[in-house]
Amino acid sequence: MSNSRPSLYLIDAYAIIYRSYYAFIRSPRVNSKGLNTSAMFGFTNTLLDVINNSKPTHLAVAFDLSGPVLRNTYFEAYKANREETPDDIKISVPYIRKIVEGFNIPIIECEGYEADDVIGTIAKISEKNGFDVFMVTPDKDFGQLVSEHIKIFKPGRQGNDHEIWGVKEVCDRFEIKRPEQVIDILGLWGDAVDNIPGIPGIGEKTAKKLLADFDSVEGVIANADKLKGKMKENVIAFAEQAILSKKLATIVLDVPVKFDPTALELEAPNKTALRELFAELEFRTISERVLGERMGISTPTGGQMDLFAPSHESNSKAIVPVEGVSAQAEAMGQHVFQYNPENANYLLIETKDKRQTFIRDLMKQKVVCFDTETTSVDANNAQLVGMSFSWKAGQAFYIPLPENENASKFILQDFIPFFESDTILKVGHNLKYDVTVLYWYGISVRNPMYDTMLSHYLLQPDMRHGMDELSETYLGYRPISIETLIGKKGKDQRSMRDVSLEEIVPYACEDADITLQLYERFSKEVVKQDGLEKLLNDVEMPLMPVLAAMEATGVKIDLGALKKISEGLGDDTKQLEKEIYKLAGREFNISSPKQLGIILFEELKISDKAKKTKTGQYATNEETLQKHAQDHPIIDFLLDYREVVKLKSTYVDALPDLVNKRDGRIHTTYMQAVAATGRLSSQNPNLQNIPVRTERGREIRKAFISSDESHIILAADYSQIELRLIAELSGDEGMMGAFTAGEDIHAATAAKVFDVPAEEVTREMRSKAKMVNFGIIYGISAFGLAQRINVSRTEAGELISNYFAQYPGIKRYMDNSIQYAREHGYVETIMKRRRYLKDINAGNATVRGFAERNAINAPIQGSAADMIKIAMIRIANVLHQKGLKSKMILQVHDELVFDALKSEVEALKPIVENEMKNAIPNLKVPIKVDMDTGVNWLEAH
Repeated sequence: MSNSRPSLYLIDAYAIIYRSYYAFIRSPRVNSKGLNTSAMFGFTNTLLDVINNSKPTHLAVAFDLSGPVLRNTYFEAYKANREETPDDIKISVPYIRKIVEGFNIPIIECEGYEADDVIGTIAKISEKNGFDVFMVTPDKDFGQLVSEHIKIFKPGRQGNDHEIWGVKEVCDRFEIKRPEQVIDILGLWGDAVDNIPGIPGIGEKTAKKLLADFDSVEGVIANADKLKGKMKENVIAFAEQAILSKKLATIVLDVPVKFDPTALELEAPNKTALRELFAELEFRTISERVLGERMGISTPTGGQMDLFAPSHESNSKAIVPVEGVSAQAEAMGQHVFQYNPENANYLLIETKDKRQTFIRDLMKQKVVCFDTETTSVDANNAQLVGMSFSWKAGQAFYIPLPENENASKFILQDFIPFFESDTILKVGHNLKYDVTVLYWYGISVRNPMYDTMLSHYLLQPDMRHGMDELSETYLGYRPISIETLIGKKGKDQRSMRDVSLEEIVPYACEDADITLQLYERFSKEVVKQDGLEKLLNDVEMPLMPVLAAMEATGVKIDLGALKKISEGLGDDTKQLEKEIYKLAGREFNISSPKQLGIILFEELKISDKAKKTKTGQYATNEETLQKHAQDHPIIDFLLDYREVVKLKSTYVDALPDLVNKRDGRIHTTYMQAVAATGRLSSQNPNLQNIPVRTERGREIRKAFISSDESHIILAADYSQIELRLIAELSGDEGMMGAFTAGEDIHAATAAKVFDVPAEEVTREMRSKAKMVNFGIIYGISAFGLAQRINVSRTEAGELISNYFAQYPGIKRYMDNSIQYAREHGYVETIMKRRRYLKDINAGNATVRGFAERNAINAPIQGSAADMIKIAMIRIANVLHQKGLKSKMILQVHDELVFDALKSEVEALKPIVENEMKNAIPNLKVPIKVDMDTGVNWLEAH
């Protein structure tokens, strides 16, 4: 396209809205008022991407209007099969229209016509008037409009860049000669989404072949006599339906809309309108990008966070109450704060005399918030720069610490009475970080403690829990980013050690001050919800120091074993490459999906039902390869190759870089406030992802070893805990009876489902029953089960039906869980941990189904999470009480790993087993714990 032509971008509003909404379906963005802002957020980001990166001269957004459209006049069932629009999208549309208007972008729409038709009409008129036109949409139907000066702009997803589809790209994607043949493809193939019928028995591949031979729908019909069998019969019988389908698929190009180039010119946004909208939606980053200014009141959004991302991102001066509260903050019961240097009450305590006076006052307090300033977000590598304390809103103190570690330890000795006090409540945000940092300086922080991050995690598990976000949401005040002090992430970022006292004092004091005020709010909220205070005080808070101790202890790694494993995997890679090249008939880049797809589906022709990705490449992901495992021997070698490459790069070669220079051990970081179910997760390394299902994957565990020759690894694992808990929660007599009798639950299920005596259960039957057992927990469908165990959907449906017939209590539990969630908006674990499910009554079946599956699974998975957390707390307490030196070092899924002193093993085993089995008392289903020892984790597992 010529650069001299003006560029017009036409945005297909609903296509982008739906795409944005579903992009966040597993982790929706939710503001402080509970509004799902996923669609608004994604749409606005797409709009900004177009404006900022593509630099259009003209821009418009096309919306569909409600009510019947032209196509309904000649086919009443057009789009009749579409699911009801999700409620969150219905709510989002008015906001999105306001956003578009706030950007001063014209909205184009026409009653009786769809946005596709409006875009098509404007695109063709614009092309004739000298414009380069880009249709911003992921919709394949627009391919029919593409020409020299009209292209499709497909927005990027998951961090990928956008794509531009011109004539070549469309023709390559659909394997056609001209873009207009997209209409014929849809006429023959149909479109289930829009309820365009097409011709029965003709799919995408057949449609392409027919068009290659006969050029158009009409050509196919005219040459029906040249076809054979059922296809010939269908083309003749459904000829009129094919012509109708082509008409339905054809984008109308004469919609009565006015084309006014001047009105479409890109203008500066209406900052006043957008400021109000972004404040209501709480789009902090977008507000800064668009308006170049910070927002006064904002909120965290739903999703998961990195627990050890800097949780103290503030850097403002003192915050003091302001006369007059904003209407928005007042409505939320918040107070607004702003910087007022004249009333600043943040003090530097830099001399020994001041420190002694300060400590005397400190020890008189009942509740004190403290925070550490350090050189790293990695608590096990961080050096202390200073500490801040606050016990009164608007007032805080900062104590700097010298770079010399011994000098810092000398000063910290004066604070031991505070940190070890059993009468002063020590408050912090992400307190585990501070506790771990102080551990390396010889300071033990003892109970009572209170973590505002954990309390908010229990109050609002699906929201983010960073201090900055919580300050904006609950205090109406936004702290200044830490980047103001040390710069953005990267090689040029400074250390907190380089920041002047003038800057660091207000920054650090503000952290403590804000956290204290969050404590005052959250501590009152927690007691209002049934069971939440007990969950916080008996589970989450006592677990925090246990996790801190485990992180600080770390685990020893056998670097020599890792090197051998790496060399072995390297040899395996080379051997697998040879086998793959031999079977392929030539060398190619095995890691290139594009090259691999060509090898498999064009050269080896392993299947005539090859799936393609949205970019037109052959699908070669693991799921696809598994489906073709029986089609060619190369598949097994490819799957092996991918496993070997991933193990080597992600784990074996990466682990040595994570060894801490202080003690030569690996210190993972446990994230306690991420998973809404209550499950712990970890990072650096992510222990949950260390493979255990394959022999090669299990080998990695060989590298996790005991600390020395006087110690041994002991591993204890809950046996089938989630199945035992579903039996407990459902009260199903058959499943409870099988566990009570100590039967093999999968064999017992197979015997029931396949209606055979226990002794006649085959290995294949047991394997299928196992998949059903675990699949049921996650609400698996007949379609999903059929794919998992490679059977027909009918057989899978029968297995599920038989399962529910044999275990009626399970079906009753599932139905009751969904009904409870519909009535209350949440489900609970045995320990009263809540999982909120706002979409449980959604009209859209896809959205509602996701919530229903969570309603079934969350009480099971959450109860298992609570159980192992309680067990960890109790085991740690008993080890301390008995003075045992063995240490708990790892927690992975349902397993605990100990660095056990050999002389203590026999004393340790019954402690671990007893506390794990009885973590939640009075269960009817027996809890089983498998336990073993070994020189490394693999041997003990």
